[in-house]
Formats: sequence, structure tokens, C-alpha cells
Amino acid sequence: MLHRCVYILVGLWVLETLAAPTFQQRGYNGTCRRTTVAILGGGVAGITAAQALSNQSVTDFLIVEYNGDIGGRMTHTTFGKDPDGNPYVVELGANWVQGLGIKDGPENPIWTEAKRYNISNEYSDYDSILTYNETGAVNYTNLLDDFEDAYAAMEQGAGYILADNLQDQSTRTGLSLAGWKPKKNMAAQAVEWWEWDWETSYSPDESSLVFGITGYNLTFYQFSEENNFVIDQRGFNTLIKGVASTFLQPNDTRLLLNTVVTDIEYSADSVTVTMDDGTCISADYAICTFSLGVLQNEVVTFKPELPDWKQTSIETFQMGTYTKIFLQFNETFWDPDTQFFLYASPTTRGYYPVWQSLVPDGFIPGSNIIFATVVGHESYRIEAQDDETTKAELMEVLRQMFPGVNIPEPTDFMYPRWSLQPWSYGSYSNWPVGMTLENHQNLRANVERVYFAGEHTSAEYFGFLHGAWFEGREAGERIAGMISRDCMNIDSGCGTYTNYEILHGTTALEEYNASNGFVVSSFYVAGS
Repeated sequence: MLHRCVYILVGLWVLETLAAPTFQQRGYNGTCRRTTVAILGGGVAGITAAQALSNQSVTDFLIVEYNGDIGGRMTHTTFGKDPDGNPYVVELGANWVQGLGIKDGPENPIWTEAKRYNISNEYSDYDSILTYNETGAVNYTNLLDDFEDAYAAMEQGAGYILADNLQDQSTRTGLSLAGWKPKKNMAAQAVEWWEWDWETSYSPDESSLVFGITGYNLTFYQFSEENNFVIDQRGFNTLIKGVASTFLQPNDTRLLLNTVVTDIEYSADSVTVTMDDGTCISADYAICTFSLGVLQNEVVTFKPELPDWKQTSIETFQMGTYTKIFLQFNETFWDPDTQFFLYASPTTRGYYPVWQSLVPDGFIPGSNIIFATVVGHESYRIEAQDDETTKAELMEVLRQMFPGVNIPEPTDFMYPRWSLQPWSYGSYSNWPVGMTLENHQNLRANVERVYFAGEHTSAEYFGFLHGAWFEGREAGERIAGMISRDCMNIDSGCGTYTNYEILHGTTALEEYNASNGFVVSSFYVAGS
């Protein structure tokens, strides 16, 4: 089981700055500030865009960040207490480096930077798993092998669909054709959730077969199959702060924290960005790194309205929700050496199915911390209810999983209302049934002087932290090439992205492959 990096943050949590340098917002005098490039969002895509500009000596930019710290959906908070009464740091945002790298081959840039900034992490062993249902411990791990056999067959089928340019299918169709039909077998439903939903935040019924397989394989076949879980007590965003420190100085006036964008007015010549306090920025270009959820919820007003081809792509793609629910107890009543516990509800698919322990060696031993994960519709449900109701549901599940154990009430408890946060409205994106590569290219394409970047704009790495990394860098390099007149972005060029509306006589797939170096082949789909 290979687990996609989850992105979560709650605006009500206090964002702590745990790594130097500290960047502070500078006060305004109420006038419209002038810059060459306005970078909207200080997450991974925003920081790598700024780094790309700086690397080409384009230093006249402003980074506008909603929150009080950089990192975006790469963040952490304190939770619980150690034996001395000091709080632990747990990741509420990106938690894994996914696909590290192979010897003499490509390396995931997140892994490169994690090593550079000494980010503490530990290998996630997905074979370290015990299975349960409402009666307690029940061994149905054989179903994991059955699913993986069906997955391999489905993978081959996806390769044929792509190679023969056939109509895409849902992952549910692909699994069914491969012989995997869980129906009302709730253990099989739990296994399917573990193998698919936990990665994508959507069910197989709602996910594209071809691009679901491709998006997975482009990371894990290209880099490696390892997933390393970050347990750094400085916080994972120490990594992105380290990157930012290579071009931003402490108290750099180009970083505007706690600054909320409300309007983006654009033309063929310029962009004006207006904030909720009435101040504004006038720029030659803007790079919009807002999450797909923000774009879908129309939190920011575009003037003029975005064209139909752009809005259609925004509404067609999916923004998933992934909710981690942390509990600390005064003892560890579960197996302290096991990393994962899979629960099959007797009635509801995806009902608190995956429990992850932070107790094993290499993680946070002695912490007595465990967390459950839900996604999609279950995320929406629990985020709409109060903590006590959710806690009671979790405790009922734990007492089913461990009958005969006197399980105490947790000493600490916390989870996000992730889908309700106005600066994110979700966790990360997923490729739905019906989304074509042409439509996705439109999601990525610029509109006049407004460029778009983030994990959701990556056809290769959507939903992954490194997707945001590559897309921010790409947008920065394209704009830097136009400003400096020296295009260093050899692979995919500088200037505008091609959108499907103006493609004539060629398919968007061919155009995308030719201009962006995107490799879609049966190898990456079927592993052949």
C-alpha cells in the first residue's frame, strides 16, 4: 500500500514558526503597491515559483499569504504531552515524502530537500498491519493479496485503453472487469478503502481509471515505492522555510503574511490584486497558487470572469477532503510494534477504517498517540458535527476492535474541519471520471497575465506534494523567461501555456507531450 501525501490545515489553529528565518508582514500605507510578479499563496508552489524567479535574477516579486506562516497545506501543530509535560508536534499537513528516488535515477525533489534540511522521517511499512471488524481482531489480510492481483490486471487494462485511445472508465469498472467485486463483503470494502480511497480521497466509482493509475505510477515507478513518514518535531514545513531562506531575508518585505486576497483584475498587460483591507498590488504578472477548492468555491472574484474553458476545467476536477483525527491516551492498549490497524465496519464503508500508531520505534515512541483517517463523504459528515459526537463514535469503534480491554477516555483529542476552511476548502485533488487531458491542460493554462500553479495543475503528480513543487517552478521559469528574455526552461518553454480552446489540428495530448515533456505511455500506466 502506497499512501498519498495528505494536505491539511485549519485556520483556527495557531501557526507556529519553528524554523529560521522568520518572515513578517510589513505595514501598508493604503496605496497600491507595484511589483513585477505577484505570487498568490506561500505554499510549496508559491515558494518554488519565487525561487525560480530569483534563480533568474527576477527579484521584484511579492508573495501574498493568507496565513501567518509559509508552507500552505504543509503545516503542523502541537498535540498532547510527553511525560515531562511538553507538547508533541504532529503534522496536520503533508506527512509523507512519497517516492524517494533510485540509485543513478531521478530523485523526488521533496526527498532531496528533506535530506538537505535534515527532516526527521521514518519508513512507513504497509505490511505492518492488523485487521479487525466489530467482533475484534479478525485476519482478512488475504484480501489484500486478492486486491493487488486484481489491481495488476486492471493496470494492464488501463494500459490498453490508453494505447488504443479508447474511452476512459471508472476505477470501479476496471476493478470489476479484473474480478474484484466486494459488494457487501465489508472486509473487502475496508481493504479496497485502504488500497484506493486512502490514496485518492475518493472512491473507485468516482475516480478515473487511466489517470488514476497513471498518476500513481508516474511517482512510484519513476522515483521509488518507499513512503517515509515525517516525524520532525520542528515541523515538516522546516523544509520549505529552508528553501525560502535561500532567496528571502529575515523580515523580507516581499513576503506579506496574514494577507487575504478578494479580487484579481487582469488584462493582456497587467494584473491588479485587491486585499480584504482595501490595499492592492499592481503587477505585470500574477501566479495564482490557490487550491482547487478555493477556485471552485469562488472565494476570490476574477475580473473579468474566467472564460468558460477555464471555469469548466475548474469545476470538472475534484478536490478531496482527508481528515486525520488524533487521540492521545495515558497508555498504549494496542500492539505497540504495529504501524497500521484496519477496521471493517459492519454497516458503513469508510467508517473510521484506518488507524495509525505513532508509538512504534522510529516514530514517537512512548507518546500513546494514535490517529484515525476518514475521507470524502465521511470527512464532510464528521466535520459538520461536534468533537464530542465524533469522539464517542471513535471510542465505540476502538472498543469493538479491542473487546475485553478497559479502554480509557483519551487525554487529548483533535481533528480539523478541513472542508470548511476558506483558504483551502479541501485537502488535495483527484482525477475524476470524465476529465480529459485536454480539460486538465485548461486547468493549468494561464488566462492573460494570470498563471495558475499547484498540485492540481500537474497532470503527472496531481495530489502529491512534489506536484506543487514542479508546477510552481514551471510557472516561475516561464514568466522569468519572458521577463529576462533568456528562456532557461528548455523542456517546456517560456511564455503562455497552450489551452485546448486554441488547439487546432492536434490533440491536447500530443500538444501536452510535445511542449511539456509529459510521458504518458503504457509503461507508466501498466508497468509493462
